[in-house]
Amino acid sequence: MQNKTAAITGCSQGIGKAIALKYAKEGYDVAICCRSQEQKLIEVKKEIEACQVNCLAFTGDMGCSKDAASFFRQIEETFHRLDILVNNAGISYFGLLQDMTDGEWDKILSSNLSSVFYCSRLAIKMMLPQKSGKILSISSVWGCTGASAEVAYSASKGGVNAFTKALAKELAPSNIQVNAIACGIIDTEMNSRLTKEELVAITDEIPAGRMGTVNEVAQLAYDINKKNDYLTGQIIILDGGWI
Repeated sequence: MQNKTAAITGCSQGIGKAIALKYAKEGYDVAICCRSQEQKLIEVKKEIEACQVNCLAFTGDMGCSKDAASFFRQIEETFHRLDILVNNAGISYFGLLQDMTDGEWDKILSSNLSSVFYCSRLAIKMMLPQKSGKILSISSVWGCTGASAEVAYSASKGGVNAFTKALAKELAPSNIQVNAIACGIIDTEMNSRLTKEELVAITDEIPAGRMGTVNEVAQLAYDINKKNDYLTGQIIILDGGWI
């Protein structure tokens, strides 16, 4: 019997790596990608294959339509099916909007929002003949509330949230569910810019008293997609009660 297949974007480290390993441990064949950290991606591939499942690793920018098409073409050629898509690829930007360049704006929208469009569009084409599938995007609480000095990031994640709600309605008749996880502050490389004092100040505001972990995000990313075919169009906040 063929394994089910999960595709996860942005897997060289952090949340994406944790999600990919979670699905591998649950017996899924896994397709992973990252934009440029090829050596790190190869190491993740080895960890996944140690779980006795198959892994396809691809280096390319999911914010580029051609790269996304190449990735999904390889998924189809290798696995001939796709059951799960997790849109995790993304970048952050911290700074005043007035200081942001056109290129920086375009890059964050491409990485965080266009990638979700390109990958979801390609995944749908594989899922429709099966009459089943799950699309999950990793968003942020700032997409729900907005954050000062992170206007572009907030806008891109707000776009992901709206995209999720709308696409869920479009695909529900085809038994394809679409949801998103809006993460609070997670202990990842993306937050390494924060000083120790800044982290203490933030965690003091979080009722849970700490940052979330990548494994907690991965567990939720698996649980959401595991069984429930009635759960769709939801932005599920994972933030320790912060927002």
